[in-house]
Amino acid sequence: MGKRYLSALVGFILIGVVFAIHGGDIIKARYLAEAATQGGTTLRLAVSALEGHLKRYEALPALIADQPDIEALILQPDNLIRRHSTNLYLANINALLKSSDIYMLTMDGETIAASNFDLPTSFIGQNFSYRPYFQEAAKGKQARFYALGTTSAKRGYYFSSPIEIGGIVRGVIVFKVDIDVLEASWEGGDARIFVSDPEGIIFMTGSPHWLYHSILPLTQERIDRTSASRRYSDAVLKPLPFTERVEDGHRIMSVAEAGGTRDYLVLSQSMPDADWTVNVLTDTASARAQAQTVVIAVLLVLCLVGLGVAILMQRRARLDERLHLQEAAQVELERRVEERTADLARVNTRIEEEIAERRATELQLRQTQADLIQAGKLAGLGQMSAALSHEFNQPLAAAKTYSDSADVLIERGRLEEARDNIRRISALIDRMASISRHLRNFARKPNEKLSGVALDDVIRDTLEIVSTRLKSAQAEIDMSLPRDIPPVLAGSIRLQQVLVNIITNAADAVEGLDDRRIELTVDVDEMVHIRVRDHGAGVAAAISERIFDPFFTTKGVGKGLGLGLSISYNIIKDFGGSLSVANHPDGGAVFTISLMAATGQVGLAAE
Repeated sequence: MGKRYLSALVGFILIGVVFAIHGGDIIKARYLAEAATQGGTTLRLAVSALEGHLKRYEALPALIADQPDIEALILQPDNLIRRHSTNLYLANINALLKSSDIYMLTMDGETIAASNFDLPTSFIGQNFSYRPYFQEAAKGKQARFYALGTTSAKRGYYFSSPIEIGGIVRGVIVFKVDIDVLEASWEGGDARIFVSDPEGIIFMTGSPHWLYHSILPLTQERIDRTSASRRYSDAVLKPLPFTERVEDGHRIMSVAEAGGTRDYLVLSQSMPDADWTVNVLTDTASARAQAQTVVIAVLLVLCLVGLGVAILMQRRARLDERLHLQEAAQVELERRVEERTADLARVNTRIEEEIAERRATELQLRQTQADLIQAGKLAGLGQMSAALSHEFNQPLAAAKTYSDSADVLIERGRLEEARDNIRRISALIDRMASISRHLRNFARKPNEKLSGVALDDVIRDTLEIVSTRLKSAQAEIDMSLPRDIPPVLAGSIRLQQVLVNIITNAADAVEGLDDRRIELTVDVDEMVHIRVRDHGAGVAAAISERIFDPFFTTKGVGKGLGLGLSISYNIIKDFGGSLSVANHPDGGAVFTISLMAATGQVGLAAE
């Protein structure tokens, strides 16, 4: 035994030496991978924000170029009245769209109308024929370009579109979009974000002192191409002081800053449409510090374990002296253990019998609960069936009248009128079949898979089922449904059962009151919320926490088992949503059903 402890102590020492040599690199690589994952998330968010901001304005130049006022001015560029009205039109559009500037150029590049016509930095009279966005649009193409304004000295992204009349390009319309808001959101974050153009020049960054620095060598060829388009006006271009290397499969950029050199993990993604490259730099100092902390912690643990092994070796020697004294006691202990084992065997037998009885009782209880739930549903169905009985009597009486009348009409040879009676009888039969179908679907147990359910169809079928109860309570339904409600993840019949239960409860709450309105609204954010509000007395605070408990009811004897809301709560929970109740500030109770929107196509599962 002593040799075993000695071998373990030597093993811990060897593990500590190996870990001190190689463990730091392994742990550092792991933390760098985590930093790369976080940086990737930041990169995707930044790219999505940029693309979303630019796509808002992409199609607008072409739309405005087709406006009659724009075409009229380009045909008569010297008409001062048209110039003034076009200036006002562009200013209104610019304010509405919250863009930076909108202006209109003739084929020689001269600005004849602009949204900033009344500002000191107005573009009117300026010639922008040197800009690539003008040159491309003058050829009949849609164009994009990022640059520093030569007149406004403000950075922006330009969208341009040709003004075509009769298939001939007569001028160019230009949108300038301000992206300073996006850039401001990058400041002060954990990661440094910057965007570079094809020449490697940084023109957007959350670190203002990096602006107009290049991450590629500033060759004369690159400088000449940038100067030709006057992309950055008179801004001074400088190289960014950095070096780059690959470490554990990751790009690491070392940037010389005022406080010394800092290492960043670099992730990049190109935006082909804008001809940009978005870069996210994550400081590696945190990852390296975490790796060092873990290495120190592991070494301390190994030292503690080694110390424990040494203590055990010392104690082992003392324990050997006591072994002889314990042998006699061990014999007595074994005898007592055998006695206790026999006792425990008898106790275990009794416990197993009790467990078997409890399991049988639990199974019986679950079956009873399931039967009660179904009984509650059938009791509710019985109440609805009684209320709907006259809905069948009226069509049957009408069908009998139409049938007798058709017989008389046929005898008199008035066949067309007899056919009309037969069509009326068929419509009455369809109505009774519809009521019967909804009643049958409500009564049976569901057997469905969750899928996308069209909410407006479910609401329509629900109102058909509860129409009789609403009439008996003299209640009215006020609905407010938005257009294009997304399908929800649910089961159509079970969701219908929930709505029938809640609307029926609302009818009970307003019956006999002056205000018998029931409001049904739907709104959509991250989830789809269905709200049913009555104008009754609301839900007392004492019962609000128990309202969804099984068998809890505030109705009189014989008017319900108290299972409706409990069943509804569990149905919505099965859908991955929630069912809640609150009191409206203006009175009455509000039941809210929150469901997840379905991402796939709408499909109703069998029930």
